[in-house]
Amino acid sequence: MTHTDPSAQGAHPLPDYDPSRDTPVPAPAAGAARTSGAAGQPGQAAPKLPPRMETQEVLGQAGRRGPFHYGERVQVTDVKGAKHTFQLHPQGYFQSGRGSFHHRDVVGLDEGTVLVTDSGHELLLLRPLLADYVLSMPRGAQVVYAKDSGQVVALGDIFPGARVLEAGVGSGALTMNLLSAIGESGHLLSVERRHDFAQIAASNVDSWFGRHHPAWQLRCGDLSEVTAAHVADDSIDRVVLDMLAPWENVAEVARVLVPGGVFLAYVATTTQLSRTVEALRHCGLFTEPESWESMVRTWNVDGLSVRPDHTMVAHTGFLLTARRLAAGSRPLTRKRPPARGAYDEGGYWLPEDVKERTSTDRKVRRVLRDCLAKQPADSTPVLSDEECGGERA
Repeated sequence: MTHTDPSAQGAHPLPDYDPSRDTPVPAPAAGAARTSGAAGQPGQAAPKLPPRMETQEVLGQAGRRGPFHYGERVQVTDVKGAKHTFQLHPQGYFQSGRGSFHHRDVVGLDEGTVLVTDSGHELLLLRPLLADYVLSMPRGAQVVYAKDSGQVVALGDIFPGARVLEAGVGSGALTMNLLSAIGESGHLLSVERRHDFAQIAASNVDSWFGRHHPAWQLRCGDLSEVTAAHVADDSIDRVVLDMLAPWENVAEVARVLVPGGVFLAYVATTTQLSRTVEALRHCGLFTEPESWESMVRTWNVDGLSVRPDHTMVAHTGFLLTARRLAAGSRPLTRKRPPARGAYDEGGYWLPEDVKERTSTDRKVRRVLRDCLAKQPADSTPVLSDEECGGERA
């Protein structure tokens, strides 16, 4: 494969990077994959990154610029839009219906390169965005997709430096969006009931950021028990709940939220939505709840032919927000007839009862085993009280 020296294209070298210390990559044999370009002329051999650059931090957020490195993820897209994501490995080999190439052919190339495979097909090489990573990462539970996580960050007003409480980590998709929004100056306390889900989420988040995020603390246990033991009154700016029964924790959420703080819940069904709204109203410590769902429809644009696509991403879940009132204040209420119906407390709220697709124990064990095998040395610990499942495995 023919590489082009990034410095010859005006690219800036990485910080503290001395090209004179690099070892040139030997020229590949005939028939190897090549990059497409206007001139199509072979360039100089790409520099090989010294071992000190191949750290977890560089492979995470801090290294998402410059040439591709071993250890980071690459997203390959063909002319039909099909995407494949893989991790670069010195002995790695990518193969698809549109050709194949060695991973070493990609190392040293700039992001956005079009690679021509041995079969003559063109493939676009990019680093996956967070929305792409969520779709390809290992998962034990369902994830919150970009159309909903973006609304959580925007309409929940997750600002840099915010103190956020999250319950229901799942596979860590929403957690990564929250950490990106609050930055290293904020603080995110995430609570997950299942220890195996917490470990999978920790692995996914560490893999995305390249290390343990300094603003993140992950605990295993019940939300009300964890907050009672570790969270002071009026100390949280935002609360984000992605759980089966958020109404059970309304009183505890009201205790930890600052006046004016935002309560936000993500639920899957209208029954969950109704019960959570009624619990917030009955509590008397929150403003009138607002609820909505979002639908995303892509469009096909081809010259003067502009029309919506035949498929769309419709319902995934409902979002619900309310604001914490100051002490001694009562919510503004308008006259309305009493709520119809009543709720029982019997075994109603299982994932199967709300039509939530669950993973089998066998799949969760397999995903957990794969995640633990690739954890970095500075991985995020899963903190547990004695009653919540013991120490981290």
